[in-house]
Amino acid sequence: MLIEKRLWAGIQDGSITVIFRRWKRRQATAGNTYRTAAGRIVVDEVTEIAPSRIRRADALAAGYGSVAEVVADLRGTPGDPVFLLRLRPARDEDPRTVLAETVQLSTEDVEGITRRLARLDHASGHGPWTEQTLVIIRERPAVRAGDLADELGREMLPFKVDVRKLKNLGLTLSLEVGYRLSPRGEAYLRLR
Repeated sequence: MLIEKRLWAGIQDGSITVIFRRWKRRQATAGNTYRTAAGRIVVDEVTEIAPSRIRRADALAAGYGSVAEVVADLRGTPGDPVFLLRLRPARDEDPRTVLAETVQLSTEDVEGITRRLARLDHASGHGPWTEQTLVIIRERPAVRAGDLADELGREMLPFKVDVRKLKNLGLTLSLEVGYRLSPRGEAYLRLR
């Protein structure tokens, strides 16, 4: 879910509790947690609403001064539905972080990770990539994604998507610049 940068701090400090979206179809589900540029957020409610039914209190909770400002700022095709999302920052620990910190891997853990990586390699349109990506991140931590992609003969954006898949398995961590292997990723390569 894309959230404008101007809202990030307000969402994290709890002063922004509503956002409005114009979508062709619903793109969020109440009760789910989403990873966004504003951090992990929990969506408590998703309600389709006519722009004429937006309340001033909800406009203020979304960081606007008036309902008119909300309506003027809605993006998308005017005929598409408008959704009101009530949200809050997720305060529990990101499960990927917990997973990434795991250093004690059983034989079953290693086999399970190996199977998942093999599936990612098999599904790839550009051939096996998981091992070489883990190795280059281990050997070159904190190096720009574009530089790592160039070294592997890959385009940067697909490379970054692939690294995110490794992060979802708890094997890599994102740094301000580049990546590094997580403790779990280090343990996996050591035990493999």
